[in-house]
Amino acid sequence: MVIYMDAAAKKQLEEIAVKIRMGIIEGTYNAKSGHPGGSLSIAELMSYLYFKEMNIDPANPNKEDRDRLVLSKGHAAPALYAALANRGYFPVEELKTLRKSDSRLQGHPNMNHIPGVDMSTGSLGQGISAAAGFALASKLQGDKFRVYAVLGDGEIEEGQVWEAAMFAGSKKLNMLTVFVDNNNLQIDGTVEEVNSPYPIPEKFAAFGFNVIEINGHSFDEIEAAVNNAKECADKPTAVIMKTVKGKGVSFMENAVNWHGSAPNKDQYDSAMQELNAALAAI
Repeated sequence: MVIYMDAAAKKQLEEIAVKIRMGIIEGTYNAKSGHPGGSLSIAELMSYLYFKEMNIDPANPNKEDRDRLVLSKGHAAPALYAALANRGYFPVEELKTLRKSDSRLQGHPNMNHIPGVDMSTGSLGQGISAAAGFALASKLQGDKFRVYAVLGDGEIEEGQVWEAAMFAGSKKLNMLTVFVDNNNLQIDGTVEEVNSPYPIPEKFAAFGFNVIEINGHSFDEIEAAVNNAKECADKPTAVIMKTVKGKGVSFMENAVNWHGSAPNKDQYDSAMQELNAALAAI
């Protein structure tokens, strides 16, 4: 029987999602560079996975049976870092060091330096291959742990994504769940304008995936999708999340120029004021 979260649990996740967004703005502002738009759009997913779903332990980040997450769209590292910091892997204050020359929090995640990072990513399209490898290892060990991969909708224009999807479907890697952040914007414009990957659900289904479409900002829908994936015993799952790029900061929402631009002081102040108000309203 599926048991969904109660109101108190959902409120906690909503608060964490706002704190993740604050961490994203804090990091990119202090770095004077980075990718806030596609980081903000996955805040609810990061909140749910790291604070409710995944079997992880900040005190033992390398434990063998931990669930794994591969941020295939590695430029959304500010979201991953903010989730890890709020979960206790390293101090939240460290988010201000994003992209500094002496910081371990570089523009793309590095598994050799950052506790909680399961795979170094950044070359788009490659993360899902690593995730499929993790999932195969889990299967060979008797479904020991679950694996989550987060891809961008622009990223899935890369051919390696579909090689990995073919492999995952062929090997029936049921411990793998792929989330596609379908915010419809990439660095040069809409995904249709650049190189349309649509229809996305049908493509993953053709490669043998269990496919679910959700609102990526709804905790109820995220939870239902994750539970559905866990109940699917013979296929990997692809969750196509409709999201808003820049979600939570009104002047960044659905604006392609915030794919890879950092806020200035006035924009930082405005964003943090809006996020603090959102936190107080929860």
